[in-house]
Amino acid sequence: MEQPDAIKIFAGSSGKAFAESMCRYLGIELGISDVRKFSDGNLFVRVGETVRSQDVYLVLPMALNPNDEFTELLFWMDAFKRASARTVTAILPYFGYAKGDKKDEPRVSIRARVCAESIELAGADRIVCFDLHSPQIQGFFKKPVDHIYAMPILAAYLRRQSFHNPILVSPDLGFLKQTRKFAQELGWPLAVGEKIRRGHDEKAEVVEIMGEVRDRDCLIVDDFTISGGTLTDLSRGLKERGARRIVAVLSHCLIRPEGIAKLEASPIEQIITTNSVANPYSSCHPKFVTLSASPLFAETIRRIHGGQSVSPMFDSPDDPVIRSCLDYSESC
Repeated sequence: MEQPDAIKIFAGSSGKAFAESMCRYLGIELGISDVRKFSDGNLFVRVGETVRSQDVYLVLPMALNPNDEFTELLFWMDAFKRASARTVTAILPYFGYAKGDKKDEPRVSIRARVCAESIELAGADRIVCFDLHSPQIQGFFKKPVDHIYAMPILAAYLRRQSFHNPILVSPDLGFLKQTRKFAQELGWPLAVGEKIRRGHDEKAEVVEIMGEVRDRDCLIVDDFTISGGTLTDLSRGLKERGARRIVAVLSHCLIRPEGIAKLEASPIEQIITTNSVANPYSSCHPKFVTLSASPLFAETIRRIHGGQSVSPMFDSPDDPVIRSCLDYSESC
């Protein structure tokens, strides 16, 4: 019989590969579950084993199909609670609607807050997120939030590479603070692009680049890309200013086929990202390098489950958990 203190990890429809990787790291079996989508669009979820008095962890990124994945997440929270789970932790490698974090014009919804409140009302006792678009989103939750970061994984990978006179480039002033943290971690200089967005679409125009990039390998650092527009525009601006080589470094990859086409035609040689989103469009593409964040999440769950601190994992770039993330290689 399963011991009450065993770790029980389950996966939603978009989180199965990520959850399976976590379970391999922990040496446990993935929990049995079932998700179905009926012809009318309705979703059905079912827990396939007993979870009574268990602490359970549900992995489900809200990413490529955020409306369905958000709805499914709420149903899972409810299903576990009705099955008498002791606690339910929502593992969100990517938090959809994170850009809706403020009321910056009249008569609009603060969508991230609505999502946070709904997840808690459905039954979540704890939330684990990965590189939120805005750190203040943690404050939308009343329950504990563990916010873990991609930077240690990405920085550890970059240290293993060979770059000529490297410089980190923030795509805009809004991401400058995060880029500065990367720069301090790596000991590299930084530059910043200035962009304007004229509407509510995914098109932004890069109008200026501040910093000397001539004869340097430029690494554009951002949290995610959807259309590839900002990355391609910025890469062309860097090339015009004499950049030597251009690489993009992303926490999450939500790129679509039209975005892939833009990146293929751009001066960007490589896109380094994580597996927080199971993206079939970038998987095994020759321009993409995908690092695994699964060991980091697995160790986070192990420490939460055992009542230990999570932060020591991020204190050293040589932490064995961070090193294990670099051993990932996609099978094509």
